[in-house]
Amino acid sequence: MSVTVRVPAKVNVQLAVGPARSDGFHDLANVFLAVSLYDEVTVTPADELRVTCEGPDADLVPLDRTNLAARAAEALAARYGRSPDVHLHIAKDIPVAGGMAGGSADGAAALVACDALWETGASRDELLGICAELGSDVPFSLVGGAALGIGRGEQLTPLEVGGAFHWVFAMADRGLSTPAVFREFDRLGEGTDIPEPVASQELLAALAKGDPDALAATVSNDLQPAALSLHPELAGTLATGRAAGALAALVSGSGPTTAFLVRDPESAAAVAQALVSSGTCRTVRTASGPTPGATVAGL
Repeated sequence: MSVTVRVPAKVNVQLAVGPARSDGFHDLANVFLAVSLYDEVTVTPADELRVTCEGPDADLVPLDRTNLAARAAEALAARYGRSPDVHLHIAKDIPVAGGMAGGSADGAAALVACDALWETGASRDELLGICAELGSDVPFSLVGGAALGIGRGEQLTPLEVGGAFHWVFAMADRGLSTPAVFREFDRLGEGTDIPEPVASQELLAALAKGDPDALAATVSNDLQPAALSLHPELAGTLATGRAAGALAALVSGSGPTTAFLVRDPESAAAVAQALVSSGTCRTVRTASGPTPGATVAGL
């Protein structure tokens, strides 16, 4: 028997970052939107824990026990007093090291798949607790839809969304390390008074209305200056998308993927074509959201 779980990517429509805490983390007001780019994780009983991966940039995915999917299997097994002897196969379609929570998504998917395979009967709150231990973005990958994350981003409040939002994502020619981007955020903010992060009420209202123009006027990412500092070429990608008619352009999370909010699928196709033709990015994908979180797709 095997279990396959499908899990979406995310885009941060707002990422407000507070000053560094004593533990090295930052308080966040993180408005997540799950979008229709998916990884699939298939879990099969095996003699020992192992990870395999296929898909774009699969060679960049760690196959040892640092992989969040492997860590998720180990965490659930430890909680229920069993051995994590499974083969985890990841079919990648979420960009690797792209600021779209691909690794976190795989962790959430592996957790849901192992829970189903082992029939642990874990509650949703138990699974979310394990997700929070694995990483700040993992709980949202489990939940999907739209949510406000506070704390490190792991304390979630579901958000109402009044319609579908359409996006174009441009993948950069090299990755960015999330810890490096936060370090650059700290360096750039040294000596300044960084306010405590707060969700934009205008942005939440735009999501609830399903209004792309209102959302475009309110999207923001406090990590964008740091990402641009480390990867200056992203500025050209952002300018190209805006010039092609995107309603808004921003770095997705810690980057280096850039996200372009557009009005409809036809606009998405036009912006995507302009980005491809410009040579300012490696590949381009279109998607929409919100979409559900980690979901069993096959047994």
